[in-house]
Amino acid sequence: MKYKEKLIAIKLKKAGKSYCEILKVIKVSRGTLSLWLRDIKIDSKNRKKVLIGREKSRYLAALAKKEDRVQRTKKIVDSAEKEFKILAKKELFLCGLLLYWAEGDKKQERVKFANSDKDMIKLMMRWFREVCHVPESKFRIALHIHSLHISHDVAEYWSKITGVSRKQFNKIYVKKTTLKNRRVPLYEGTCSIVVNSKELFRRIVGWKKGLIVHFKI
Repeated sequence: MKYKEKLIAIKLKKAGKSYCEILKVIKVSRGTLSLWLRDIKIDSKNRKKVLIGREKSRYLAALAKKEDRVQRTKKIVDSAEKEFKILAKKELFLCGLLLYWAEGDKKQERVKFANSDKDMIKLMMRWFREVCHVPESKFRIALHIHSLHISHDVAEYWSKITGVSRKQFNKIYVKKTTLKNRRVPLYEGTCSIVVNSKELFRRIVGWKKGLIVHFKI
């Protein structure tokens, strides 16, 4: 038996260290450590101090992580805001930015634009590709359609409109309806262009800020 190691383990355990922390110091199996420490009890005062210490450490770590995220976000937004004056010379940039401001997702840190107008979707796909430089592999397409309008070729239809492979389509969401007849015979549902990129989302926020300042809104 590793008597010296066992004594160190017991001392660490009484000091309130967890098994994971002890195993970093004592090179034994978890089963052996459990056997050594199964009858060791920790003083309630020491346990409380340890728990408070760990909670404080976790809180400080979370706080530091949040501050780092805030600073990184600010850096991207500020940089994008400054980019606006240069990019504003391009018509496609302004058209796409205004459309995203009107119809795009602004609540979550992801990029999502939804519409049922095929020409608007085509324009936004150009914006994402030519202005935002989104890699083809990052595009995801989500379709929403009423059960009354569902057709077997709806995914193929939007695949041709967007130029995105059907392999990158999410499962089609079909909403049930009590209607019996099509009101709009050519309706092909709502197409959502999704790009899971926090950086792009933050850049769009910065561009919007630049637009607001430029036009003194």
